Amino acid sequence: MKKLLDKKIAFLATDGFEQVELTQPWEALENEGAELHLVSLEEGKIQGFNHTDKGDEFDVDKVVGDVSASDYHGLVLPGGVHNPDSLRINEDAMKFVTEFFEQKKPVSAICHGPWALVETGVVKGRKVTSWPSLKTDIENAGGTWVDEEVVVDNGLTTSRNPDDLPAFCSKTIEEMREGKHSKQAA
Repeated sequence: MKKLLDKKIAFLATDGFEQVELTQPWEALENEGAELHLVSLEEGKIQGFNHTDKGDEFDVDKVVGDVSASDYHGLVLPGGVHNPDSLRINEDAMKFVTEFFEQKKPVSAICHGPWALVETGVVKGRKVTSWPSLKTDIENAGGTWVDEEVVVDNGLTTSRNPDDLPAFCSKTIEEMREGKHSKQAA
């Protein structure tokens, strides 16, 4: 039985995302029956990367200024260095991310993806993992950074890098299936 048949999930990304950190979770959630939308800053296509090399382009389904967290059951934030750095300076993108926490909906972020969480302030008081270079940013934002394959803290799932994708995808499916988290801090 598919675990996410009744779920609509947003992937928020822009140019410079780590391609496998979008495609593997996308495939895992899609295989469980979720309806998925690629949300970005503008219409058109966004450029994926395989570390420092250009990867494929992906069609944007929705523009972040035209959607709300209330349209979705959960959110996935892929990494890549440029992607979250661009997202975190976009007011609509940060509002969209914050809304998921205000509505106590599950959010998953991998690698550099937690930069968007740092910007919104939602890591305060949470246990989080990420690419190691974000450790100081997470700690300065009030989070507790740990070096673990996958961390779940009241609906927030985080992982360090593409090697962690099997665990990240598994926990993301579990959290998206569970849905709202009454203890999730805003």
